[in-house]
Amino acid sequence: MEIKNELNRLSCCVIIPVYNNAGTLAEVIAGVQRYAGAVIVVNDGSTDATPEILSAIPSITVLTHPANRGKGGALRTGFRYALHNGFRYAITLDADGQHFPEDIPLFAEAIAKGSGALVLGARRLKQENMPGKNTFANRFSNFWVWVETGKRLEDTQSGFRAYPLRAFADAKFFTRRYDFELEILVRSAWKGLPVITVPVRVFYAPEGKRVSHFKPLRDFMRISLLNVFLVLLALLWFRPFAFVRSLRRENLRKWFREHILQSSEPNRKITLSVMLGVFMGIVPAWGWQMLAAFSLAHLLRLNKAIAVVASNISVPPMIPLILFGSFSCGAWALGRPLALSLHTASFEAVYRDLLQYIVGSFVLAVLCALAAGAVTGLLLYFFRKPPLK
Repeated sequence: MEIKNELNRLSCCVIIPVYNNAGTLAEVIAGVQRYAGAVIVVNDGSTDATPEILSAIPSITVLTHPANRGKGGALRTGFRYALHNGFRYAITLDADGQHFPEDIPLFAEAIAKGSGALVLGARRLKQENMPGKNTFANRFSNFWVWVETGKRLEDTQSGFRAYPLRAFADAKFFTRRYDFELEILVRSAWKGLPVITVPVRVFYAPEGKRVSHFKPLRDFMRISLLNVFLVLLALLWFRPFAFVRSLRRENLRKWFREHILQSSEPNRKITLSVMLGVFMGIVPAWGWQMLAAFSLAHLLRLNKAIAVVASNISVPPMIPLILFGSFSCGAWALGRPLALSLHTASFEAVYRDLLQYIVGSFVLAVLCALAAGAVTGLLLYFFRKPPLK
């Protein structure tokens, strides 16, 4: 009763999506009801005895899909209902009996800390009876989530979770099946939500008695395509903006002091690092400037941090100036008239005359890199003490 009161205080319900799990459903719900007062079961178009079982269980809310929409579709239906009825959090677990309702208090404890985090139940991957393909798939997923978010998580495929519902109230999702849990995890990290884990147990029935609706070929392809999409978004959008935000949060004076004034590197190396960053920030590599600057700085043994920071010359307020400057330099280099003004500089103009833009962007990048190098070199010469040898 104490944990029920705590979940009520936290405005937390439990959502169980179910599709043809008649053999384990009643036991799972009975276990959950020992810990939670608000239990929402989403019958996702089951064709077995699920409807009859649910009709015989009191004190639960049953939402029904006439046809199967996938696990993601069932969770989304449950989330909408929970939000509409004033719940702030929803704990989700599967209906196949692999999760232990006895672990629900761990989620309640994590929610009570008030961080507004997405809480993942981390299973023991080497537990007895856990299929080897599941272990591999989970490690595969963990790796790609790290690539996409920078977060190292133990179990990114666990369906035993606690969601802060209001964080997703207005979100538009692309996926509806097993890939939904991957999408919502990655996008939670991108939103800046804390993602934490709690250790949970898991039961895998022996081979032959296990009920799974995961279709390896189809669902693995869905998840792989989603990972490709998310990786591209991470490289083009999330990672660059996350880096810029991190610079804003830290003490810029401290960064400048450590990487410039007190650096053990010679002025020449710092100057070349700035020049490389400015050059890569202007050349037509939109979305990849920081990654390219970092990689080239590593190959050339320059200061990677300085090069990456300098590549941020192409932040949005500077883009019209860079486009106009590129077209101006392109017109000069190709001997063409400049049929463009600062106010009409846009990506559409780029597509209309791609050659002039590309040629001009390289000319502008060289000129700006030389100017940045000259200014940096002079400032370092006059204001920086020679590094200790």
